[in-house]
Amino acid sequence: MKPEKVIAGKYILIVDDEKDVLDTLVDLLDMCKLDTASTFAEGKKMLEENHYDIAVLDIMGVDGYELLKIANSRKIPAVMLTAHALSSDNLERSAREGAAYYAPKDKINDIASFLADVIKAIDEGKSSWEKMFDRLANYYDNRFHGTDWREKRRAFWDEKLAQIVPGYQSFEESEKDRSERKND
Repeated sequence: MKPEKVIAGKYILIVDDEKDVLDTLVDLLDMCKLDTASTFAEGKKMLEENHYDIAVLDIMGVDGYELLKIANSRKIPAVMLTAHALSSDNLERSAREGAAYYAPKDKINDIASFLADVIKAIDEGKSSWEKMFDRLANYYDNRFHGTDWREKRRAFWDEKLAQIVPGYQSFEESEKDRSERKND
């Protein structure tokens, strides 16, 4: 199913301090009902006053991790969207602090797919992190100069995902399955 169909009509909050990013996301997500905010204060107010199906939060410009705490307290899944905070440390922090997804701004054109991954995972009672890794693991491997970032944090990722994903397979098992699927 096309991602646009999965997210059509969903109520989404986008918080980013860059007007061009907000404008781009509004254009890309025109099938959704959208609210936008460009400051922490606006985003906080909107999160506290509305119930969104999902929130897209910039990390750096609007204190996204503080907004994530509010979203989590309201049970609003959040996608952390970042350019300047794109690092393996922030990816791990996003997972630790309860984000549903960690997405790079240079993949902004895929935002509908990222949001659909989260919505589908919720509907299926699964973790969206597994879907995020299926979609973006190779990107992060390239961005973070190889798989060392995963290897160094293997225990964290295996423990984290095992807690939230029924039948979770370790990275090693998942890599083997991915490789077998590609060969089929």
